[in-house]
Parts: sequence; structure tokens; C-alpha cells
Amino acid sequence: MKVTTLVVGLLQTNCYIVADEETTECAILDPGGHAQRILDATRNLSVKYVMNTHAHFDHAADNGKVLDALRDRQETAPQLVCHPDAAPVLASDGGARWFGLPPIRSPNPDLLVEDGDKLHLGQLVLQVLHTPGHSPGSISLYIAEEQALFAGDTLFRRGVGRFDLPGGDRNTLLHTIRDRLFALPQDTIVYPGHGPATTIGEEREHNPSVS
Repeated sequence: MKVTTLVVGLLQTNCYIVADEETTECAILDPGGHAQRILDATRNLSVKYVMNTHAHFDHAADNGKVLDALRDRQETAPQLVCHPDAAPVLASDGGARWFGLPPIRSPNPDLLVEDGDKLHLGQLVLQVLHTPGHSPGSISLYIAEEQALFAGDTLFRRGVGRFDLPGGDRNTLLHTIRDRLFALPQDTIVYPGHGPATTIGEEREHNPSVS
């Protein structure tokens, strides 16, 4: 597995490009801005999925730009993927109005995924974990063979996602982290939606928001 991290958009979102090095199949996670940088970083890859860990504008703002360009560039168009509970937010404005910003314009998702679903990138298996709390439609993506978790805005290094936006709930978020994410192996690398990577073990021991 190769992971490329691009910090994009107004809120410095981590956009991840997750690739199977043997087949060059990849997924783009959370294209929240800087579409051309994302496209340049995938120039020699075959993009199978564009995925939103949730539908907030800072994670989905450039869905349309990236997908339009890739559909022109590739023989097989990538699928836009999100959770069913994220689709209505994606179809409206991505929550941009909460910040006084123009609405995002995203295509409708091609594939809605639920907890336990598995997506394949070459030999990589991405398991979908429904991880609500930051938003009802939040998902994380777990690659067991690589001990890697792409956590969106659920879990950060020494912090957690905000829960004061519409649809957020503190108790749900803490339950998600303690019961779902902290059940993963302690060496699992956590790739968050913002900020530096961490591990499950580090956050079990040192995250003040979950203690």
C-alpha cells in the first residue's frame, strides 16, 4: 500500500490517495479542494473510487472537479462513494451555509456503503466502518492487512471531531471511538481528516477527549 497525503482546501483537510502499488488501482479520499493537485498526484494511477468519509464541504468540495477530469482521462470512470446518511448533505450544500460559504456542487454518489461493506483496490481490502458522532453519515475505512485506519473527522491526534454541528452528537462520537475504533489493534496507524497521523495505542493512552 502507498499512501499520499495532500493538505487541501480552506480548512486544511487531509486528502488521501490510497494505492495498491502492484496494480496501481487507487482511491481518493476526501477531495476537499485543490483539484488539480489531486489530479496531478494520481497521474500514473487508475482511480477506482472517490470517497467521502462524510459530506461536509471541506471534505467534498472538489468531488465534481475531480470526477469530471477523471471521467475524461480514464476509460473506466471512478465511482463516488459515501454512506447513505451523508448523501442528503452532499446533495444540499455540504454544510457550507453554517460557515457563510457558497454551497458545494457535488454529483450524486454512485455507490452507497454501509457498515461492514468491503471495497477492493487490487489486493487491498477497505472495510467500511460506520463511525457516527461527528456527523450521522461518517465512515472510517480500515485496511486490516496494513493496520491502517482512515478516520475522517472522528478521531484526531489528541483530539476528536467536533460534535456541535447539525447531526453531531458527543455521546455517539465517544461511543464510536471507545467501542469501535479503540477495539482495533494498538499498532493501527490512524490517518485523520485533519492534522498528523497517530496510532490507536497512542490515542487510547493519551487522548484527553476520550479519557
